[in-house]
Amino acid sequence: MAFLKWVLLIFTLHSFMPTPISSNLSLNKEALAQIPLNFLEFSKKPEIMDWMVNIRRKIHENRELGYEEFETSKLIRAELDLMGIPYKYPIAATGVVGYIGTGKPPFVALRADMDALAMEELVEWEHKSKVPGKMHACGHDAHVAMLLGAAKMLQHNQNDLQGTVVLIFQPAEEGGGGAKIMLDEGALDNVDAIFALHVTARVPIGMVASRPGPISAAMGFFEAVINGKGGHAAIPQHTVDPILAASNVIVSLQHLVSREADPLDSQVVSIAKFQGGGAFNVIPDSVTIGGTFRAFSKESFLQLRQRIEEVISKQASVQRCNATVIFDERSMYPVNSNNKELHKHFRKVAGEILGFENIIEMQPQMGGEDFAFFSESIPGLFFFLGMKETEGAVHSGHSPYFRVNEDVFPYGAALHASLATTYLLQNPTKHTSPPE
Repeated sequence: MAFLKWVLLIFTLHSFMPTPISSNLSLNKEALAQIPLNFLEFSKKPEIMDWMVNIRRKIHENRELGYEEFETSKLIRAELDLMGIPYKYPIAATGVVGYIGTGKPPFVALRADMDALAMEELVEWEHKSKVPGKMHACGHDAHVAMLLGAAKMLQHNQNDLQGTVVLIFQPAEEGGGGAKIMLDEGALDNVDAIFALHVTARVPIGMVASRPGPISAAMGFFEAVINGKGGHAAIPQHTVDPILAASNVIVSLQHLVSREADPLDSQVVSIAKFQGGGAFNVIPDSVTIGGTFRAFSKESFLQLRQRIEEVISKQASVQRCNATVIFDERSMYPVNSNNKELHKHFRKVAGEILGFENIIEMQPQMGGEDFAFFSESIPGLFFFLGMKETEGAVHSGHSPYFRVNEDVFPYGAALHASLATTYLLQNPTKHTSPPE
């Protein structure tokens, strides 16, 4: 395909023609609008579609948890080798970073996560997991397949790219903070912007959902061990009951949102773990509780963390117990916030592929996403790619019955390629010299 050459030719010709600026802009817009449609047409070819489906199914059968994605990474590198795409490996243990284009600024990145979840798949089909207790129940296998599909299209047009597209294949999104490790190891050095998608069964196929500003909350996990003195349940006066202390702690933690947080500032504190005791007539020596907390601003998030520790420690002491609170630093994600200018760019490109009526302006969600580390560091845009079918049950991510509608692959691959290509055309280099 030579459609990018036509775009550049139009830019060059009109810079020398004595025509009104508005006419130039109109022609340029028409040429740019054709790029996403050409990518979509390319990605719908049976040989491209079948190739993406085959990759996704291989990954689905042999799923791997965070920082263990060695076979997935090997498959990705083999495909990049076949396409002649250079890459860096390893980054963050199993991560891969590929490069397409001039090797010079501007740089724009596309990200796909690779890891599976520790759960048993209950979907009976030909390509069910071959690894007991592990399942791609969040669509990361599909994300990898679509980014490789975009890579194939971009490599086909590499000589026309006005800069460099950086392919981020990231490990450990599911609570492992793989994005943070990749960032620390230089995966986004010199990159000006980054895009990512996530499949969702809550939005119809052929539609996308996103918003400018915060799209998912900052999140963290905590665990507390409350120690007392165990004994016979028939003589509680001889014990220091940690179950009673833990119960009071849980009730008090709920007051952090209901009585301390601004009602217009969305926050969540949920206890999802309570372990203690093993007999009906024995008060245990200790109880372990654990949970998660979420907020849409850094200030609120840090305030919640401080108050959670204070409430647990002091409420336990009221009941004559002592408590140790542990925060899982690796699973702490910041707020995932979409850059407003990149959101405008996304709307334009998605509208040209899907139609503007198929773009949903969604509400922020309390779920966490470690893409936030990227979007906190440089301008980023995260969106949801609908794959809901008109009939059949809908199972959301992290369900053992989760399914991926593979018909969505051409849309995801075309959106990836189009977002990166048009961004490079519309954003001249910001760097004074090319990186090494």
